[in-house]
Amino acid sequence: MSSLPLPADPTVLHPVPGQPRVVLLKPLVTSPLIEVGEYSYYDDPDDPTAFETRNVLYHYGPEKLVIGKFCALGTGVRFLMNGANHRMDDPSTFPFPIMGGSWAEHFDLLAGLPGRGDTVVGNDVWFGYDAMVMPGVRIGHGAIIAAGAVVVDDVPDYGIVGGNPATLIRTRHTDEEIARLLALAWWDWPVEHLTRHVRTVMSGTVADLEAVAPGARSDRQDTP
Repeated sequence: MSSLPLPADPTVLHPVPGQPRVVLLKPLVTSPLIEVGEYSYYDDPDDPTAFETRNVLYHYGPEKLVIGKFCALGTGVRFLMNGANHRMDDPSTFPFPIMGGSWAEHFDLLAGLPGRGDTVVGNDVWFGYDAMVMPGVRIGHGAIIAAGAVVVDDVPDYGIVGGNPATLIRTRHTDEEIARLLALAWWDWPVEHLTRHVRTVMSGTVADLEAVAPGARSDRQDTP
């Protein structure tokens, strides 16, 4: 078997030559509250390197933002974290204590703010332009988030959602195919194997993918 050229380096900040608007998020993020898998990228013509401050908002912890591998984030995608929440069961939602002065004596009233835990994005998720994800949402593997969608509820594996609030438009595959895709978990294949079969991952059927999975008897090298 002939040797293959090496794939893109997942540790390089700008993986696309001549396109500074595209950044890989794993080598970019510094916050211990953000975890990103290899090859997930953000595209922004303005300043993609400001992702942590411009696109992950109200992130005061302890909840985490977890993004899987091979996710594509369009310009303006934002994640609102639990720090954005206010009390809603009292006469006012205004957070008086954060303004300081004598109001700071009442910080105990900000305890117990509503929260839904970590925000978790699976692998191979595509976010369209200006999509927004609300706190504590869980987005399944292979999902597509339409441009401008406001995601307030969990998204199933391989689901396509859109609108405000986002609703399920359809799934990309049948339930049986989705189960097979999840079992294959191509995003966890060794990068050399994935490189050998990238054409199948991009354009083959589920059966084709099964045929070239690591350890499959019919594993073969894709042809151009």
